[in-house]
Amino acid sequence: MKKLSLSVIGMYLMMAHAFSQGPFPDSTGYVPKKLKLDEVNLVTSYYDQTANKSAVMGGDPGPKGIANVTDFASGLDATFIGWDKKKRKNTLTFGLGIDYHTAASQAYVDSNGTSKNDGTRIYPTLSWSRENEQKGTAFTLGAYYSAEHNYYHSIGLNASVSKKNKTNGEFSLKMVGFFDQINMIYPAEFYPVDSVKNASAKDSIVYVTSASGRTQALIYNNGQLVGKTKNQKSETPTKPRNTYTASLSFTQIINQRMQGSVEMDLVYQTGYLGLPFHRVFLNTGENTLKDTIENLPSQRFKLPIGFRLNYFLGDNVILRSYYRFYADSWGIVSNTFNLEVPVKITPFFSISPFYRFYMQSAAYYFAPYGEGSIDQKYYTSNYDLSAFNSNMFGAGLRLAPPKGVFMNSLRVLELRYAHYTQSIDLNANIISLNLVFK
Repeated sequence: MKKLSLSVIGMYLMMAHAFSQGPFPDSTGYVPKKLKLDEVNLVTSYYDQTANKSAVMGGDPGPKGIANVTDFASGLDATFIGWDKKKRKNTLTFGLGIDYHTAASQAYVDSNGTSKNDGTRIYPTLSWSRENEQKGTAFTLGAYYSAEHNYYHSIGLNASVSKKNKTNGEFSLKMVGFFDQINMIYPAEFYPVDSVKNASAKDSIVYVTSASGRTQALIYNNGQLVGKTKNQKSETPTKPRNTYTASLSFTQIINQRMQGSVEMDLVYQTGYLGLPFHRVFLNTGENTLKDTIENLPSQRFKLPIGFRLNYFLGDNVILRSYYRFYADSWGIVSNTFNLEVPVKITPFFSISPFYRFYMQSAAYYFAPYGEGSIDQKYYTSNYDLSAFNSNMFGAGLRLAPPKGVFMNSLRVLELRYAHYTQSIDLNANIISLNLVFK
């Protein structure tokens, strides 16, 4: 369920920046400038989730299937801007994010509930863009790295180009590739006894890997846990997962009050697309269950298509609407509806209530705990792939006085809160703070 919490946090924070607009620099006062620190963004968020039917325990609705999660995340971006001799704007951005989480389900990587249930993720980013305002063109190159509990590492590369036309429209193309190595962390009962070098043959030892990648040896005697060794490094194997995305978008200023866009992604995934510590309990047809590991196809195609429409109701109210249709080769079809209404209370203070509704069908391979058949080739009990509806609502506060907030360098302070629910017994609360320094 950690994966779910990061997805919710991501979509929640992205809503805060959708369709933000600002004035372009005045080229009449152009002076070539070297790169100079322009802005520093600090974002901190806290996520708290209560749920059950964790994928680690194969969707077990009982006490072992608890899927409570907490996540504390912080990110820092520093942006440098300069103009070259050809009047092109160059932007260089460095980012560093870190989050610490606890996940109750992780304890049951070992079926006795003794695995480590917390972990840390670190993810630096780097991007460079060049914009020619006279020609209305821009391109960007970026790189990303992440190290976390269920990936040995993840590397991301992206490139994008955009072109503005004479009728206030802009077309953009973005190519993204993620190259992951998945740690093959199996549930404890599937680890071979004495699987780590130098383990004595007379010992009955099962090795379980924690969220941070450390391995602990659990010593059993006649099926009972009798002791533990200190954390030690094991040679956990990895498998690759690659994701390739081509994103197309067109944005158009329709009139002084209305702006719209169309967005489409073409996504292809290949490699190991499940997670090795996700159990599945299959029905044998003889009133018994077979404990096995999630097995999913090695390829997946995704097609999301989105539409945005912003409408300015006078000078103080904006209607920001969004709809997305999604379908993939695993049988999931979903619809997303989102509405946000920023209201300017004063020239420097605004409030933005928002609401998001989401619904999806189940993947072909999903079955609840104990309902999958041993005759299936592919199977999962991960409720992220089940049919469900979700609702998210909340509000944001934005304070941006011209002389700064508390100090001249702190130019913007944003605070956002959201409550998130799923129809599969999941509830979450998210709060984030964004500080912009100039």
